[in-house]
Amino acid sequence: MKKLTLIGLTIFLAAIFLVPINVLAGGSSYTCDTKFPVVMAHGMGASAEILGIVDYWWGIPGALEDEGANVYITSVNGMDSTRNKAIDFKNQFLQIKAITGAAKLNVIGHSHGTVYTRDAISNLGIGQYVASHTSIAGPHRGSAVADVIVGVVPDSLEWLVGDTLDFVYAFIFGDTNPNSLENGYNMTRPYMINTFNPQTPNVGGIYYQSWAAKAKTSCPSVILEPTWLIMLAYEGANDGLVSVNSAKWGNFRGIEDAAWYSVGCDHLNIVGQLFGITPGFDAPEFYVDVVSDLKNRGY
Repeated sequence: MKKLTLIGLTIFLAAIFLVPINVLAGGSSYTCDTKFPVVMAHGMGASAEILGIVDYWWGIPGALEDEGANVYITSVNGMDSTRNKAIDFKNQFLQIKAITGAAKLNVIGHSHGTVYTRDAISNLGIGQYVASHTSIAGPHRGSAVADVIVGVVPDSLEWLVGDTLDFVYAFIFGDTNPNSLENGYNMTRPYMINTFNPQTPNVGGIYYQSWAAKAKTSCPSVILEPTWLIMLAYEGANDGLVSVNSAKWGNFRGIEDAAWYSVGCDHLNIVGQLFGITPGFDAPEFYVDVVSDLKNRGY
């Protein structure tokens, strides 16, 4: 009987010492439970739910939440000026801050979402409430695609093109008073390099980081193939809409170009589109790694 008791005691003590310290200390095994909530900002020509049925961030928020992240999705006009989008983002950002009670928030943007969030941070007063700004395939130095589109449209027809796009985005995509022409001009290289960036300096105390996407031999999303070829001629390596060089902002973390057997990772693949079909690239896993890193950095 004493031998059985001794064996039981030995097993009990061994179990205690083999239990991970973070469990005994009440720690979390989640990889993405960051100190501050995560706010995600979509890009140009879309909304958080495209046509009200397709999630822009395909499978990504759920993957982050499964790993303990507190995630909020913002949605602004698909086609509008950078400033109008920034104002809308600011209002939603402050609502999220009020709801969560958090002192600061982590901002993750894709495409134009990296730019209008910078505007809101630097010029609209929310910088003091931002812990980090993560840029995914952001056109920080503009895009040759915008240059070409704006240059191709004759001045005499700009109103017609702009009004047509505004109609589409208002009545089909649900934008409120969109401004497609202004959106196009705001994405040109001269505007971003000579006007926007000088007027939008980084705010001290915020951790800025960025990633680029790259199509290697073709665009996985066939609809981006023509623009990828245009970008190759004008700016070199790119994801179909944004060049690798333009995507660099703050601490540049690298290029996502998918597995060796894939033709690459394009501007849509980097957010899990189209519809989660991203050969050689796991978008949810990529964002889990991004947010896990933010956690490890204390954000």
